[in-house]
Amino acid sequence: MQDYHVCMAGEPVWRCGPHVIPLRRRTLVMGIVNVTPDSFSDGGSYGGVDEAVMHARQMVGDGADLLDVGGESTRPGSEPVPADEERRRVLPVIEGIVKELPDLPVSIDTRKSDVASAALDIGATIVNDISAGADPSMFDIVRDAGAGMVLMHMRGEPKTMQEDPTYHDVVADVRGFLGSRIEAAVASGIDQEHLCADPGIGFGKTLEHNLSILREIGAFQHLGVPTLVGPSRKRFIGSLTDTEVDERVEGTAGVVAWCAAHAVDVVRVHDVKQMTRVVRVVDAIARPSR
Repeated sequence: MQDYHVCMAGEPVWRCGPHVIPLRRRTLVMGIVNVTPDSFSDGGSYGGVDEAVMHARQMVGDGADLLDVGGESTRPGSEPVPADEERRRVLPVIEGIVKELPDLPVSIDTRKSDVASAALDIGATIVNDISAGADPSMFDIVRDAGAGMVLMHMRGEPKTMQEDPTYHDVVADVRGFLGSRIEAAVASGIDQEHLCADPGIGFGKTLEHNLSILREIGAFQHLGVPTLVGPSRKRFIGSLTDTEVDERVEGTAGVVAWCAAHAVDVVRVHDVKQMTRVVRVVDAIARPSR
């Protein structure tokens, strides 16, 4: 885990509630805690509160720096979940994690402001929003809580996002969208040091779109906020390796290694133990002075 309490003067940081997370020292690992019955990768595996908290504890033992708790599947073709059901799924899990791991930054993966507000009230310190603040109240809630926020690019809605996604220039288009959402968040009163950008691998993008974004992932560093990439077990890896979801660890490791070598700040993954080992090796090569 990262040391959140010792930052050097002038060092770039990501501010998430009480946590001040140093950047650029190494690649941070965000562990995924899905409490959904229909997630594309591990749906139903950690549906109970005790199981989910135990899984979270194991991830931290395996090296996770942050945890991301989600109660709505956003796989291609998925249907939206009502806010009350999403709260029912995630709040007891977040509460349990915060109680057991009070010094760990915990993220709520939601695009609904009322779900985000409830999660922040019980100890979450980051909102990971695949819609980049489309809910009109989301920025106000993040600002008032002093929380961190991940702004992600997605073309369309999860149910329809993979229906013939097209771009003029995918890297320029995604970067332009994220830049505009960062500006909107700052205009709403959120300090830029609280923001993080995610180009949205697999969200309304073809195989070639995903590969183009990864080839030019350094372009997103010019947005002036940390970059997060979530490639874990995604369909494009299955296309490249001819594997099912539960056989994509090695493919995911390849993408994570690439991201670490290109100074991506955070990788969001299911397989924390393996990906922590990957980034430790790559960081030792790519960031020898850190």
